[in-house]
Parts: sequence; C-alpha cells; structure tokens
Amino acid sequence: MKKLLHGIIFLLLTVITQIGGIIYLISIVLIKSTAHKKLIKRLGVFIALYLIAIFLIVPNVAPIFGREKIKETEFLKAHSIFYKLANRNYVRPELNKTLAQIASEFGQQHNGIKMVYLDANFPFIDKFPLLPHLSHNDGKKIDVSLIYENPNGQLTNKKPSVSGYGVYESPKPKDYNQTTVCKKEGYWQYDFPKYLTLGKINKDIQFSENGTRNLVDLILKQHTIGKMFIEPHLKTRLHLANEKIRFHGCQAARHDDHIHFQLK
Repeated sequence: MKKLLHGIIFLLLTVITQIGGIIYLISIVLIKSTAHKKLIKRLGVFIALYLIAIFLIVPNVAPIFGREKIKETEFLKAHSIFYKLANRNYVRPELNKTLAQIASEFGQQHNGIKMVYLDANFPFIDKFPLLPHLSHNDGKKIDVSLIYENPNGQLTNKKPSVSGYGVYESPKPKDYNQTTVCKKEGYWQYDFPKYLTLGKINKDIQFSENGTRNLVDLILKQHTIGKMFIEPHLKTRLHLANEKIRFHGCQAARHDDHIHFQLK
C-alpha cells in the first residue's frame, strides 16, 4: 500500500512539475522509514530540495535543452505564482524575446495593462507532455489571458478565474458554437477546463473586445509567430482574418478563455 501511495505521489508531482517526482524520491531515500517524525522530515527535505532546484539548478540546466525561464517585466507577468513554482514558465529564447516585445508594446499603448501568461512549457526534454495540453512540449508554445475591462469600460489587469482558465467568453445566440459541434461528435473534454478554474473571481469585469483584438494584432504581426489558436466565434466577433489563426481541433480544449500562440 505504501509503495502504491508513493507511486501516485511521484506520478502527480511529475505530471504537475516535471521534476517534483524525482525530488520526492530523493527525499524518501535521504530520510529513512525508521527515522523519528519521518513524514515531517521528508516534507521539509522535499520543500528545501525543490526550492533549491527550481531557483538555482533548473534555470541553469534548461538552456542545454534550448529553453529558458520567461523573463518577466513591468508589462509581462504570470497569472499566478503556481506557473513559476511548477516550472511551467519555460520557452525558447526566441519566444522569450517575442513575448517581451509584445508585452512592452501593449503596455505602452494601454497605460500599463499587462500581458498575463498561463502555461508555457516545462524546462526539459522535447515531447515531454505538459498536461492537460496536447502540444506544450517543445518550448515553442504559450497561453496568455484574454483582456478584460471594468464596468466603466476601462481595461483592467484583473482576470475572472483563480487558475486563469475555465471562464469562457461564450458564443452569443447567433454565433457559431464550436463547443456544441465538438461535444455532439463525442469530444466530451472540449469544455473540461470549466472544472479547472479553482474558483471564479472579479465577477464585475467583462471581456474587452477592443483590448483583446489589439493584443491579438500585436501577436500576429510578429514574424516569429507561426500559429495562433482562438475559438471560431471570437475570431469572427473580433473581425480577425489572419492566416496564422487556426482551429485547434475538437480533440483539444476550447480557446475562448485564453489565447494560444507559438513560434514557427
């Protein structure tokens, strides 16, 4: 039973953080099962080793795999510290430069409104899955939040969910509804992120069409960007016609709670 529990913890930490499972095993080896207050000691050792790894070791080893930590600026921030603690904030150097450029232009155009990023990639190994995503596995991809505004129409840095995912800007009655189409075809997971919000917040804000369209335009004009995913009804509503905008397929999840884009 203990081995099964250790296996489950190892798997969960690996899925969530990539390196957490290995560090968990190291903490078990260092603190013997006969040790006094072994659980507390193992937890303490795990936390210490994990923090040392993510702040001192991983950032220096990731470049060997062609990736680096996202360099935050006054205009570019993670939605939550979770994305940094879980090592989900690594990208190719080219994408890092592009993110800084987009965020700087957007922030300067809109009085300091930030581009907020969500899941990017793990630091190591191409094709290592960053679940629940299907393609964030090579350092070339990133998700960013939509732009929102206050009831008075002013853009805000607030977002509608704790995780950054799962609160959708759904199709209006006359809009094409890709979610309905996909779920009728049996793709039950298409709107599964609605269960991953970790709580809805800032219920007074609303989706900003102008702000989001301006951000999308800045992303699409970057010559380094090869592809963007956004839900079809938002593409129509925002009058977007760029060939870089693609449909991600029903096997993925809906993209009207965030924008996905990637390098060529």
